[in-house]
Amino acid sequence: MSASISLTDRGRQLLAYAHEITALTDAFMQRISSPEVPAGYIHFVTPDSVCEDMLLRNYADFHRHYPGIDLKFTNADTAVMFDMLDRNEADAVITLDNHIYRKEYVIAKEEAAGVHFVANPRSRFAGKKGLSIRDIADAPFILTEKGMGYRRVLDKELARRSIEITPILEVGRTDIIIRLLEENDCISYLPDFTTEKQVREGMLVYLDVVDVKTEIWKQLIHHRDKWLSNAMQLFLSYVKEHEFGERA
Repeated sequence: MSASISLTDRGRQLLAYAHEITALTDAFMQRISSPEVPAGYIHFVTPDSVCEDMLLRNYADFHRHYPGIDLKFTNADTAVMFDMLDRNEADAVITLDNHIYRKEYVIAKEEAAGVHFVANPRSRFAGKKGLSIRDIADAPFILTEKGMGYRRVLDKELARRSIEITPILEVGRTDIIIRLLEENDCISYLPDFTTEKQVREGMLVYLDVVDVKTEIWKQLIHHRDKWLSNAMQLFLSYVKEHEFGERA
């Protein structure tokens, strides 16, 4: 994870006061609102791929359950996410990065996230066993932006081997990458939860690249000083149930 801006002792003290003020405000609003209808506002920060997945699969269902809870989704890289948590500008985040632990954060839920090199079934690499990264390094790649989450982890692993992949296109939207892969002879490197449907339906295939092993973790995190309102607790519980573990 790239370095975030560190706060001074005075800054940390002011931040603690800000958390207390926010907690008191939220508690007051919770007391005067109807207990039968949970209400609140939650700012959630995720990588683009997670945001897209959550909104398309689960937003409508969440809104049916909790119509009084308003959500704001923002996309950001891991370092920016933690700056936002530190400054109380975000209520919770999901990361797709190396495993992260810092004492000021609570990991509400986490799991290892599968990630593969992926291409369409017409690729000359499809079905080949025991590929090395050097076998595919010169192929046309479409990747997420340099420095972002799992792309940064991949680049670090490649640098360790003195290998560089120069993509023909960089774009943050995984849905666009997947569409381009389906229609063109290109390769990408994506989390499995973004591609599993296309692989299951035969639109894409995972390449058997055996010598690149990156460890990517999906982590739901909030600041330890964050007061968990009723709305926040319901939201975290919903995300833990619907965004982690096996899927139908």
